[in-house]
Amino acid sequence: MKERILEVLKNAEKPLRPGEIAAALGEDKDAVSKAIKELKAEEKIYSPVRCCYAVVE
Repeated sequence: MKERILEVLKNAEKPLRPGEIAAALGEDKDAVSKAIKELKAEEKIYSPVRCCYAVVE
């Protein structure tokens, strides 16, 4: 799921909220939030504004 989240964020024109990512993937928001937390710890994504995420370039 983490790779799919990265793809959604790479193709997004702006930072996305977890609910928007979950809707784009058709996945559960809680599962997406857990994967986002892991991606953030791995420093593959960051939060430019509160509760929104983008890919580290």
